[in-house]
Amino acid sequence: MACDWREAGLRYFRQSHFFRRRFGHRVHKVSVDAGFDCPNRDGTLGQGGCLFCNPASFSPSRRREAGPISHQIRTAAGLLRERFRAERFIAYFQPATNTYSPVARLRAVFVEALAQPDVVGLAVGTRPDCVSDEAIDLLAELARRTWVSLELGLQSIHERSLRWLRRGHGYEGFAELVGRCRERGVYVGAHVILGLPGESADDMNATADELARLRVDSVKLHQLYAVRETPLAEMVAAGQVTLLEQDQYVAHVVDFLERLPAECVIERLCGDAPAEYLVAPAWSADKRAVVAAVEAEFARRDTWQGKALADRKETS
Repeated sequence: MACDWREAGLRYFRQSHFFRRRFGHRVHKVSVDAGFDCPNRDGTLGQGGCLFCNPASFSPSRRREAGPISHQIRTAAGLLRERFRAERFIAYFQPATNTYSPVARLRAVFVEALAQPDVVGLAVGTRPDCVSDEAIDLLAELARRTWVSLELGLQSIHERSLRWLRRGHGYEGFAELVGRCRERGVYVGAHVILGLPGESADDMNATADELARLRVDSVKLHQLYAVRETPLAEMVAAGQVTLLEQDQYVAHVVDFLERLPAECVIERLCGDAPAEYLVAPAWSADKRAVVAAVEAEFARRDTWQGKALADRKETS
């Protein structure tokens, strides 16, 4: 299955293709909010969060009362069935840090989500410094009876970038955690931001190369964008940070994907935010146009995910 996306005429391994092959149905993620906090916001590591972070801009549940997990899934699933003809669902614990709680609490909310009708898997978004061995064991246990993904907010392998973002963690902890997860058979995804100040094309490609070396199972890409009520928005307004233009971002995305293994699932090509929160860049408001531009750039170059990686192996 690793490369059948090429046979389907695709230039990269889309998550939708992976889900269709894995489950045999049209599968969509359903955002679930268990009410967890983040150590970078509750005072453990910091109180303001990361430079770009406004939780309300990331998830509707942080803009209104979320309600019980069963209600969240039932409501969102109904909308996805109507809009996208979705048939099955992944319960995606998205807002905040979803392993930042005692394991008994994690077990309770994960099991509740998996018990809902037509939920065929679990995705857990978290930080690489907040995943205990006990949490990995729980995920490995659940993975023996359903599909489970641990999504780690990495953003960059470069320590200077992580410090600038005020992440509160380093790269080595991420790499070590990926190894621990692999030992237990837990599927691991990485979130990456392209366009960080001070990062060259070579720097961004180095992040891709390292993710390829670690053999992460999936990657989710985001452009650096600013939402209101964040330090980043203030820096953009003051002219202290310059954000990428769309054509620059598109080129970096294709460069990045060329360096990833063909079997790495691409969960997202770009990020977005509600119009009432987005500050800049303006092109972030049209996610479909960005995706179309990436696909057009793949076609213009006549390239595909993994090509640069394969070319390097052939010449080494």
